[in-house]
Amino acid sequence: MNHSRIPGRRAALAVAGAVVLTTASLTLQSAQAVPVPSAAELASARAELNAHAAVPGTAWAVDPKLHKVVVTVDSTVKGARLDQVRKAVADLGDKAAIKRTAGVLRPLVAGGDAIWGSGVRCSLGFNVSKGGQPYFLTAGHCGKASGDWSDSQGGGSIGSTETAEFPGHDYALVRYTADADHPSAVDLYGGGQQSIAKAGEARVGEHVRRSGSTTQVHEGVVTALNVTVNYQEGQVDGLIGTNVCAEPGDSGGALFDGDTALGLTSGGSGDCSSGGETFFQPVPAALQATGAQLP
Repeated sequence: MNHSRIPGRRAALAVAGAVVLTTASLTLQSAQAVPVPSAAELASARAELNAHAAVPGTAWAVDPKLHKVVVTVDSTVKGARLDQVRKAVADLGDKAAIKRTAGVLRPLVAGGDAIWGSGVRCSLGFNVSKGGQPYFLTAGHCGKASGDWSDSQGGGSIGSTETAEFPGHDYALVRYTADADHPSAVDLYGGGQQSIAKAGEARVGEHVRRSGSTTQVHEGVVTALNVTVNYQEGQVDGLIGTNVCAEPGDSGGALFDGDTALGLTSGGSGDCSSGGETFFQPVPAALQATGAQLP
């Protein structure tokens, strides 16, 4: 194994996909003389959507500026399923709105300069430790797809998936099984590395960066928290919504702000030419669930 390249690979991370936001208009009603829904009412609206609109190709989160639950509907939702979602949103009145996206909401497992599994390639997220032993975090849909990982296609195993959660959540904990450098850092590619000292919760409006093995480093803003996404494979809750782009192979990669680890690339639609929206599994929740720690 070429140890001189391991720090970059171990720290390079990012996963997943992004949801391209189109110019389709939101079906928002006038807010004139309409009371702002309370947090409890918006939580109830989310529950109603979960019961009546949870079809593959949809996602929703509370927009803190609009004071509504905005439901994103991708290009695969048509016919009776689209009618179902529209009715569920209409029944919620001023508490919800629909937004169409031209892309397809999906976890993105493919290409990337990082970790190769059994027929899949993803990005490493963050190096962590558990019980004094070295591990790394990546996306759960990656961990579900492969039990062993290499740092090159066809190369020897360097890690074994210990825990993988997907759908529901989207994180995996991989135990290093070979001697490899595992710095607590994110690969910035041509810009060196960003040291990671801690994990933190993302904030709406926070300026963030993500690193992935396909598209390298891109930046943007956190647009929503506690996002629910209905992939074809199932529903994932509690995600971070951003306007950062991502592409296939970025799955599992790192979302961060300075030396703070925030998320693991989960999915979305779009690309880094036309832009997009990407969802991330929060790192603090993944650490708590797996018993791992940073650095």
